[in-house]
Amino acid sequence: MIKMLMTYSNKEGLEKLFNNKNFNIDVVPKPDVNKFKEIIPDYDGLLIRSEVKVTREIVNVAKNLKLVVRAGTGVDNIDIKASTERGIVVMNVPGGNTISACEHTFALLLSMARNIPHAYNSIKSGEWKRDKFVGIELFNKTLGIIGFGRIGREVARRALSYGMKVIVYDPFVSEDFIKSFGDVELKTLDEIYKEADFITIHTPLNDSTKHLINKQAIEKMKTGVILVNCARGGIIDEIALYDALKSGKVKSAALDVFEKEPLKDSPLLELDNVILTPHLGASTEEAQLRIAQEVSEMIVDFFEKNIVRNAINIPSVAQEIYKILKPYLGLIEKMGSFQGQIIEGGIKQINLEYAGEISNFNTAPLTTTYLKELLTRILDIKVNLVNAQYIAIERGIKIKETKIPTSENYSSLIDAKIITDKMESNVSGILFSHKFPRIVNINDLDIDISPEGCMLFVENIDKPGIIGQIGTILGENNINIGGMQVGRKESKGNAITIVNVDVCPEKEIIDRISKINGITSVKLIVV
Repeated sequence: MIKMLMTYSNKEGLEKLFNNKNFNIDVVPKPDVNKFKEIIPDYDGLLIRSEVKVTREIVNVAKNLKLVVRAGTGVDNIDIKASTERGIVVMNVPGGNTISACEHTFALLLSMARNIPHAYNSIKSGEWKRDKFVGIELFNKTLGIIGFGRIGREVARRALSYGMKVIVYDPFVSEDFIKSFGDVELKTLDEIYKEADFITIHTPLNDSTKHLINKQAIEKMKTGVILVNCARGGIIDEIALYDALKSGKVKSAALDVFEKEPLKDSPLLELDNVILTPHLGASTEEAQLRIAQEVSEMIVDFFEKNIVRNAINIPSVAQEIYKILKPYLGLIEKMGSFQGQIIEGGIKQINLEYAGEISNFNTAPLTTTYLKELLTRILDIKVNLVNAQYIAIERGIKIKETKIPTSENYSSLIDAKIITDKMESNVSGILFSHKFPRIVNINDLDIDISPEGCMLFVENIDKPGIIGQIGTILGENNINIGGMQVGRKESKGNAITIVNVDVCPEKEIIDRISKINGITSVKLIVV
């Protein structure tokens, strides 16, 4: 039974999860820190929204936790580094609230441009002061968009329909990508500040965006600029914004998110030229339902099918790409396991080469899978897909990925080379008929083996009688040979012999084989 903790009470859209008999779900809305620490050790999975913080303190006591899902976009309330170190997958739902957040952004833009909340409050109080609430048009104004992800792109489309000039800043997109949206220009951050009449923010909160809009940034902006933030609290320095609103440098601002939520005792509450909403960007019926339905599928797929989607700290791919990569994941998993059992010494570097058709795909999940299996075989700590890269880097292991468009002899070939302080080892693998894993080269010796079950990995001199003696010893102990392959470059030179056996031999049998004249080493490999 999989135990899930859910920290909010709305179950709408989660029917697939709640109706699954493999899951036991406890609902504890907004637990305080002490309660959270007390109960979290019992759970395999955690489903949260933005109100609950998953700190390192929580992660460290969550001994059974395998998955944290944020029902929404932002994950700044989750300690990603601590989760990764502990091997906990962190997922979010990046697209579920795109339209809702975009529309809320425009609702705030229009509200500020036409003074709607203040005019409404005035008329409610019995006034009729039309001159006091003269607005401005969006038409022909310049909108600066900081962050051109899903939400930023939707905002741009709507701004263009209003006849606005749209300029964007995003260090992670190319100019060609920007041009595909028509009349949208890519600018530097300083150019956004200098040229924009309106600025709207759509970036995550991280070390590089914390207080991105600060006193120095505001000084570079047009006098009378209008700011909107429906992204994450903390991107705008609220004290600097308050001063700018008081001075008139910033004409007005609309914030849906804040550095500390819920918002209390903020000087912004004293001002009339701000619009403040309580984190409503994703709060539409459609968005909440869409997110809940996707969350249900993600959690069930993770625990029942080992499918990872929308992960923050692990490479994940779309479902249709996963179907293509799945047999290759099986291949490289076996390669990592196999190689982890034949190498000796401390690993210094790993070179992974993807050649042929496989080079056209996102190979990050393959690399991570290889590392997980390799490190599992040589370390006595828990290694999984989440922390494999972290553990390798922590131990000073250099990881290099190379992609080659063509492969000389195969449609796709994966080669893994390991450099240790004692040796170099390489293993090459293919998929036979795009389905069956095969290892076709070990340490530059051609071979063709199916990496399954128990195998004897024998390094020997290529001379008559060795294979016969191995077979005799195994036969005397009632161990059947399922297959045998020899890899060599020349007669009577160094060779490797791989023997597939139906039953794993005991240590005494392996010791007897190792004493055969001409054999330099014997290892039992279990894949």
